[in-house]
Amino acid sequence: MVEKKYYFTIGLEVHAELATRTKMFCGCKNNPDEEKPNINICPVCMAHPGALPVLNKKAVENVIKVGLAVDGTIADFTEFDRKNYFYPDIPKGYQISQYKCPIVSGGHLADFDITRVHLEEDTANNKHDRGDFSLIDFNRSGVPLMELVTKPCTFESMEEAANAGTKFAKEFQLLLWYLNVSEANMEKGEMRVEVNISVSKDSKILGTKVEVKNLNSFRSVERAIKYELGRMKELIEENKVDEIVQETRGWDEGKQKTFSQRKKESSQDYRYFPDPDLPKLKLHEAFDLAKMKKKLPELPEAKRVRYKKDFGIKDEDIEVYINDTELGTWFEEISRILLDKDKIKIVSNYITTDFMGLKKANLDIQCPSANNMAELSSMIVEGKISSRSAKDILAMIVLKDASPLKIAKENNLLQSNDTEALKAIAQKIIDSNPKVVSDYRGGKEQALMSLVGQIMKETKGSANPTITKQILKNMLK
Repeated sequence: MVEKKYYFTIGLEVHAELATRTKMFCGCKNNPDEEKPNINICPVCMAHPGALPVLNKKAVENVIKVGLAVDGTIADFTEFDRKNYFYPDIPKGYQISQYKCPIVSGGHLADFDITRVHLEEDTANNKHDRGDFSLIDFNRSGVPLMELVTKPCTFESMEEAANAGTKFAKEFQLLLWYLNVSEANMEKGEMRVEVNISVSKDSKILGTKVEVKNLNSFRSVERAIKYELGRMKELIEENKVDEIVQETRGWDEGKQKTFSQRKKESSQDYRYFPDPDLPKLKLHEAFDLAKMKKKLPELPEAKRVRYKKDFGIKDEDIEVYINDTELGTWFEEISRILLDKDKIKIVSNYITTDFMGLKKANLDIQCPSANNMAELSSMIVEGKISSRSAKDILAMIVLKDASPLKIAKENNLLQSNDTEALKAIAQKIIDSNPKVVSDYRGGKEQALMSLVGQIMKETKGSANPTITKQILKNMLK
């Protein structure tokens, strides 16, 4: 029986609070870490009669940076609109947003084409933990909020769709960090992901779209996409297509499933119209876009390409440095000293495995100097120390930065490359192990490693295992 072909389509909407000093339309402090409710508020963000909004230029600039980074088109003309709906966390009865004239149109990031990036104000924060009533904290009300919307992208498996959606969310968070426009901490709600999902048996026709909200972690994004695609596919297979309706669904982290929240509104329901209290903007006149483009930092994807080309290190190592820019800067300093790809690969492996392991066990350890890490890598490549000794020396220099060569000499960790001395020890071991020697000469290659091990024990680990192995082979011919 041939399995039915399905096409799984997702599109993402990502909201990110911008890390400006003040809110979007007033001078109140923008502080996501404020613990006391309703401290950072004023007549503007509380919608008192007669209070007028004043635009935060820095917030507009931050959205333009994102647009330039994703190769989007920056609008010449843009304006703000009123999005009308009633909810307790919107004191004005409308949200200031953008409808027909977003700041950014187009662009591309992590397998998805981008439709638009626009700017709006965040809502207040509803607190539903008081039993039979709710409270509202207006500290977040009016915080500048950027919304990015992607075009729908179709995949041939649920896993592929879920992986792509998660990858996009992670890459967008990285981009915000590199541009220094948002902390994008999902646990604090500074970045929120919503996914539009549909399933179809026809690649040319999209199925009924469902929007899943309340995704506050990358794991939730992945699991919600998989669950909702699976739910839709099952309904189609059971001939219950009518039960798939255009709606907004939430994600229940405890039950690991989506649930219906409300019928999905259309743009007409919001009765958008230009906000009469805010000026129209001519962005190409207000900002030097060419200069802003030149001042953008090296972005994650460009850095990946450069690391692969210049250093030839593993993709897994590259991702460590992409996600931890301080570690990446340290690695680059070391690489500039080494200039040798073999040594660079060695030091990268020790950083991403042994050093990171030590860091995880003790957060107080420091990065050794680039010179000392370069020296350690050179000693490994040149056979002066064993891999075991290298690990021991690394554990010492993260606590007290010092020369690895000096440490190796003081602790008798240098490998012996004295072939004559090693030959004498090898002869002693050969004479003491006639059966092992006979096994090796009889074709058992593993027997040779038994002899190498005994020599390493005899020399207390100081013998160079590569040289030792070759000496034994020559002596046992």
